[in-house]
Amino acid sequence: MPKFVSTAEPQPIGAINVTPFIDVMLVLLIVMILSMPMVTHKVPVDLPQGGPAATDDATHRLAIDKAGALFWDGIRLDDAALPAKLAGLRTDAAVLQLQADPEARYDRFDAILATIKRANIVKLGFVGNQPLAD
Repeated sequence: MPKFVSTAEPQPIGAINVTPFIDVMLVLLIVMILSMPMVTHKVPVDLPQGGPAATDDATHRLAIDKAGALFWDGIRLDDAALPAKLAGLRTDAAVLQLQADPEARYDRFDAILATIKRANIVKLGFVGNQPLAD
């Protein structure tokens, strides 16, 4: 007489195999990255050509401290008086040097830079970024 060995019935797998899902997501991610246009946020800047920096009496320094206060050649300046000071630089062959405290808020620096741009200042230098040059 034949003996029958009872075997356990195969049980359905309760876990989902996520490997195909991950593969599809990675392919979709790569396609999305490749299809996005490159970010082209450009700011037009007229950079000076090399040579020694000219320092003369027509150089003014605008400083922003960490609280956001403005200083024109070391003297405190109101925000409302800044456009008038910058208008005087336009007619002159003066150079404006902008120095911002490292702890100053970026939005304050950006607002001052926008004011300088609206005043059509073309001779602008940044003071305090010498460590970044190396």
